[in-house]
Amino acid sequence: MKNPIEHLNKAFDSRIRLGIMSALCVNEEVNFNDLKELVQATDGNLASHLKALEEHAYIKVQKGFIGRKTNTTYSVTRSGEKAFKSHLDALEQMIRSVG
Repeated sequence: MKNPIEHLNKAFDSRIRLGIMSALCVNEEVNFNDLKELVQATDGNLASHLKALEEHAYIKVQKGFIGRKTNTTYSVTRSGEKAFKSHLDALEQMIRSVG
């Protein structure tokens, strides 16, 4: 069998991206401010990680308004969910192989 490390997805290397994907996999959608608080990132840092995940088509962005305030929400795509699950499975295999 192949080494599970080969199945890790580089797009999920960062703790911030792991946090984003974890939140989006268990919630239908999450807004920018809630994600920022959850992963404890600055606006700019979170925005750059979200952009990278969006470029991989792992998340989708919906921009709207609540009253006059902009509200940006994020949700996981089907391919994003599949890629993240595969990444978590590889991590789990690695952990099991160590013990």
